[in-house]
Amino acid sequence: MFISTVLSLLLATSSVTQPKHPVQPVQTKDSITLVQNGQTIAIVERQKFSLPLPGTPIVSSEKYNAFLKQLRDQLYIAPKNARIDAYGRIVPGAYGSTLNAPLFKEYFYRAFFDRNASKVIVPTRLTYPKVDSELLSTIRSNQLGRYMTYFNHSNASRIHNISLAAKAIDNHVVFPGETFSFNSVVGKRTSKRGYEKAPVIIKGELSEGVGGGICQVSSTLFNAADAAGLTIVQRFSHSRRVPYVPKGRDATVSWYGPDFRFYNHYGQPILIRAKAYGSSMAVWITTSEAVKKVPRRKK
Repeated sequence: MFISTVLSLLLATSSVTQPKHPVQPVQTKDSITLVQNGQTIAIVERQKFSLPLPGTPIVSSEKYNAFLKQLRDQLYIAPKNARIDAYGRIVPGAYGSTLNAPLFKEYFYRAFFDRNASKVIVPTRLTYPKVDSELLSTIRSNQLGRYMTYFNHSNASRIHNISLAAKAIDNHVVFPGETFSFNSVVGKRTSKRGYEKAPVIIKGELSEGVGGGICQVSSTLFNAADAAGLTIVQRFSHSRRVPYVPKGRDATVSWYGPDFRFYNHYGQPILIRAKAYGSSMAVWITTSEAVKKVPRRKK
């Protein structure tokens, strides 16, 4: 991986000299070249990294830590969880990688105080996906709960928002002892993230807002989670009745307001599947065959 700018922010602290031609950086006698996968990613000037004190140079921890953060951010590659595609096939996950910070510090300091050293190989380490193919194959078949709702297929923007939110929760695994948060998993609903304006309920009145329609996703999920016997931690109803679920069976959400959350008290991970198609929205929750019973809540 070639990182041409480790990085512009570092220039503000004068920690790193960015060459005029990043592909062929110029090294001085007082500099250290950082190399990763055979390519130069940064040049560090010892003098600019040192505290202005007489005698043996001392590394400025402030500049080093700022540099380390930028380097870590630039080198980070997130692992990808395994998932189940639209045809029911398991798509394997992928490893990620990150800076090996303790080892890099050892290499960096050693080179910094050795005037004959001019290069540091930047070490990285693998990071592993939280959900792999083996786990998915174990928790995909034992259905704990399922729920389906319906919508008017004529409102394209609302359907678009429902589909985006459904995609965000689809294939999400909640591990034992974890609490699922709809807002945390789906994220902020903004135009930049692809959400469109559609009808929303605000203080009992119909209005328009970016992300309108996603409460149908949270409400469908609530009913599936409740049917699965999961512990509902937080749920709020709309200020007026909604048409897609029975009265009192909805779960309103907003980024700066109510959230829908549930807790996985089972001793096994659970898998959320969600799909919007045609004029319907479906959520089903599965787990390992080791879960034999689903405790039903008294209504």
